[in-house]
Amino acid sequence: MGFWRNRNVLVTGCTGFLGWWLTRELVDQGAQVVGLVRDIVPKSPFYLQGLDKKISAVHGRVEDFETMERAINEYEVDTVFHIAAQAIVGVANRNPMSTFESNIKGTWVVLEACRKNPRVSRVVVASSDKAYGQHDNLPYSEDFPLQGRHPYDVSKSCADLIALTYHHTYALPVCITRCGNIFGPGDLNYNRIVPGTIRSILNGERPVIRSDGSPLRDYVFVADIVNAYTTLAQKMDDSSIHGRAFNFGTGAPVSVLELTNALLKVAKRTDLVPDVQNTAKGEIQHQYLSSELAKTLLGWRPAKPLDDRLRETFEWHRDLTDVR
Repeated sequence: MGFWRNRNVLVTGCTGFLGWWLTRELVDQGAQVVGLVRDIVPKSPFYLQGLDKKISAVHGRVEDFETMERAINEYEVDTVFHIAAQAIVGVANRNPMSTFESNIKGTWVVLEACRKNPRVSRVVVASSDKAYGQHDNLPYSEDFPLQGRHPYDVSKSCADLIALTYHHTYALPVCITRCGNIFGPGDLNYNRIVPGTIRSILNGERPVIRSDGSPLRDYVFVADIVNAYTTLAQKMDDSSIHGRAFNFGTGAPVSVLELTNALLKVAKRTDLVPDVQNTAKGEIQHQYLSSELAKTLLGWRPAKPLDDRLRETFEWHRDLTDVR
């Protein structure tokens, strides 16, 4: 409570899945949160939980420099969590230009606004394991080259390099988070495998797997990632970690088919055999992370096993369905 109490914090993308979880945690810990809001989606948990009434909202686009500069200056922001991004791989493949605008330009706009304001003492830039692209040797560690090939992956590779540029050239206090696939209560984007599978189960339908079911991924619970962000930001009092990227994953990757079957087991619907379509294109076969650096320097690790977290997530969606 002491660290965040009355600290002025900007969260870009505060209404998104990770953004509202992080915003809620910061508000609970006493921070004065300023949230960048682009779209108003009344059914999102951000609004349903009344978070819009607990923060100062700045309406605009992350790519707009005047908006970002004004927000950081007028609200005397100390800490920036840059979460805003176009985060859906399928959307990125269909419309790369908007993805590049938000994910690449949006990053340099935020960082430039921070560079021009001496009050900013720490900036955490959200990235992804997708920034690494495809590598033969796994798991990814932070010294792997960034070699994205598809639109979303490339946007994250570029954003990471831009963040490092602002540290090495201008000494901006920046750190980067590279996370596995984030899931948990409140994720209403049914293009993602966990909420999409849960919705199918609740509708009594066979869950669809677009790949052949074999790709390995890290699936990390959203509360663990929120803890990663807040822990990292607090550790940035130590300037020796500035300009570094940190992986946040479970260290226990599972295949898409294994994940789907685990959700079916949690739901007690193992009669719903997955529909393996094997039609996915433009996706990397295996991606998972080593989080040893985060464990060593930050003392971070996931709090609970995957099965427990899947159960929490399923129960949230089930209860939401019951209410509606």
